[in-house]
Amino acid sequence: MRPTHPLVALRQARQHLLEFGHCPSGMVQERLARSWTRSLAAGLVPGGQPRATDHYSSTALRQVLDHNPELLAHSRPVMQYLFEQVRHSQSVVVLADRRGMLMHTLGDPHFVDKAERVALTSGASWHEEHRGTNAIGTALAECSAVQIHGGEHFLERNSFLTCAASPILSATGALLGILDISGDYRNGHAHTLGLVSTAARMIENRLLADTCQRHIRLHLHTEPEGIGSVAEGIVAVSGDGWIVGANRVGLAQLGLHAGDLGAVRLEQLLEVRLDDLLSHHRRRPQQPQALRLPGGALLWAQLQLDAGAWPGPVAPATARPARAHPAAAPGAAPDALAQLDTGDARWRAAADKARRVVGKPIAVLIQGESGVGKELFARALHASGPRRGAPFVAINCGAIPENLIEAELFGYVAGAFTGARKEGSPGYLRQAHGGTLFLDEIGDMPLALQMRLLRVLQERSVTPVGAAKAVPVDFALVCATHCQLLQATEQGRFRQDLYYRINGLTVQLPPLRQRSDFTALVQRLLAQLATEQDLPAGVWVAPDLLARLAAYPWPGNLRQLASVLRTACALLADGQNTLDWEHLSDDVLHALQTPAAPGAAPARGARTVPGAWPNTEPPPAVAPPSSGQSLQALSHAAIAQALQAACGNVSQAARQLGISRQTLYRKLALNPVV
Repeated sequence: MRPTHPLVALRQARQHLLEFGHCPSGMVQERLARSWTRSLAAGLVPGGQPRATDHYSSTALRQVLDHNPELLAHSRPVMQYLFEQVRHSQSVVVLADRRGMLMHTLGDPHFVDKAERVALTSGASWHEEHRGTNAIGTALAECSAVQIHGGEHFLERNSFLTCAASPILSATGALLGILDISGDYRNGHAHTLGLVSTAARMIENRLLADTCQRHIRLHLHTEPEGIGSVAEGIVAVSGDGWIVGANRVGLAQLGLHAGDLGAVRLEQLLEVRLDDLLSHHRRRPQQPQALRLPGGALLWAQLQLDAGAWPGPVAPATARPARAHPAAAPGAAPDALAQLDTGDARWRAAADKARRVVGKPIAVLIQGESGVGKELFARALHASGPRRGAPFVAINCGAIPENLIEAELFGYVAGAFTGARKEGSPGYLRQAHGGTLFLDEIGDMPLALQMRLLRVLQERSVTPVGAAKAVPVDFALVCATHCQLLQATEQGRFRQDLYYRINGLTVQLPPLRQRSDFTALVQRLLAQLATEQDLPAGVWVAPDLLARLAAYPWPGNLRQLASVLRTACALLADGQNTLDWEHLSDDVLHALQTPAAPGAAPARGARTVPGAWPNTEPPPAVAPPSSGQSLQALSHAAIAQALQAACGNVSQAARQLGISRQTLYRKLALNPVV
């Protein structure tokens, strides 16, 4: 039978957990039972002490504060407001980061001494693994608002507390931290959880407005008077109509999940065009507009645009060109990603997501075909964050010989193996200390090395080959691959645990053939080449050639395009500033004139160049891969096409694809082209 007294139920449930390893069903709330079970699994004992690692050094605290400037800036005024509401209730208002470290506290002077006795102070960790069941740690584990009262705490030494905590989420749904009110259990109130949840929403809305300044913000409520209240939904929309951010209310109103951000257009959810919303805003900026959801429900909406980011009249969304981001504040990191933005919506959505995690301890995985600019993207990400003054160390995991990759990555001590340098080597991972480690083509890393890398990422230390002692390392991790790692894990070619460690945020860079900004990309590459080759200003491409280049599938993507333009610029005669067919190498001419499929007509803008192939006919082309194919299939098709264009010359095909001959041979061995 279920005991009638809560304290009796708690004692019996705890005793059952200690004896049998689980809580009996129905005796305590399922969420509390899960937390107790996790606490026991972490090796904690109810009558014991917290873990020894429950309090970090002042240096670690400083690093956490430095990595969370926006969260701190927007939380402090809300915490002050919250503290005024509970000032005389013997309570402390607490802000923790996403790992449970306390960053900032505001406490009642009469309660501070008690709070300090259980380390409810800045720098302490209140993760469940360290403190057992508590509102902060359990809210982190459950990613939901939690109230833990008295004896519900797993450690008996914390049973004098009553705590209410709520997660703080970013505009893309990422967990940023925890807001908490902790106090004497004798003064606990049921409304405290609602109070702290409302305050967390206030912080989220402030962060959303700050991080989405470059976007159109749509404020939503079922009543026009509700717009501007803490209960409103807020949705961030890019200039070309994609939903790129939202608060929790906004997601619920539109029936979305955080994973839908960046993949759904506004017009798919609301029966209105973005241009019409902007037009209404210009005419009546303060008047909410009634919008109808596909199911018939009515929402009131009001647009907000930041003047600094949207000066003057707003251009139509369908035709908005690439726009520079607002100037960074003095001392702030430059937005190097914005400098690469030439107007493609898919690329911009990827950059927007990556930009929101820069400076945070979240690994980034960049996916895309060979040559799409993954390393360029990674370098821009590094240059946009707080580690920009530290090293950026790039490693191509597929280019290092397998017998040397361990020594190259982890370093080695003097005399570790035959042929080692007398002074030893720190290795790439230690060279990246304080900066960013970029692991390119991580899918090509041997399985044996994957386990060692996983251990490094878990322990944040590296043991050089031949050494007995580990060396601490601190770096931001960015990985890149042209293959589908999830599929590789299913096939046993890539460790699943490593995949989830490096897959904090995945961004997909589109191939060149799918980008909408081809002309802008060509113009930017030509501007760079004009400086590189000391060419006259204003080099451009003849219109018919540009049209044919835009229609070409570009199996080598940006790398191949840059190579073609570099060669063409080198062939310009003195005084010329127009690239035309005569400035292309023969293999490029051949590829551009080959039809997309047997019997297909040449692409618009293509023309035959007299004498390009005397007395010969171009070979039948490989059909360009369809958009529904996997990256592996796309890569295979690109290789086949490059080999045909090069008439079987592997070296020439490798140059066209922008990869080494060794890499091409390896790919052919794994997946031969028939």
